[in-house]
Amino acid sequence: MMMIPRRNEFDLFKEMFRDPFFTGEESKIMKTDIRETDDKYLIDIDLPGYEKENIKIEVENGYLIVQAKTNTQKEEKENGKFVRKERYIGECSRSFYIGDDIEIEDIKASFKNGTLKLEVAKKEEKPEIPEKKYIEIGD
Repeated sequence: MMMIPRRNEFDLFKEMFRDPFFTGEESKIMKTDIRETDDKYLIDIDLPGYEKENIKIEVENGYLIVQAKTNTQKEEKENGKFVRKERYIGECSRSFYIGDDIEIEDIKASFKNGTLKLEVAKKEEKPEIPEKKYIEIGD
């Protein structure tokens, strides 16, 4: 009998302690909800602590890219030294594939109470008509 070593060694306790609660690291991923209606997609992205001026939204190669940055280093100098810091400082981004047909004009954005709201219009998909293919009859 030949024994084959396990490829993925799963240890419940190791996995549990990788959780940000135990590591002290907060996920840099922006928490996002995406809803679909008949004519558009509604995207809500949580960005608590970010200012509207520090959020950048662009469309590139069929992707909607959202970037946000925050810096509270000056706050530390003004208000003392941090003993524990759990809030993320720095830059983060998310990208969503929206297709090559979507233009900047098809996207509306608003930012209120730490939530970025995006509306992405759906483009009407043109059904592709399959090209007829013929089979050549041989001798």
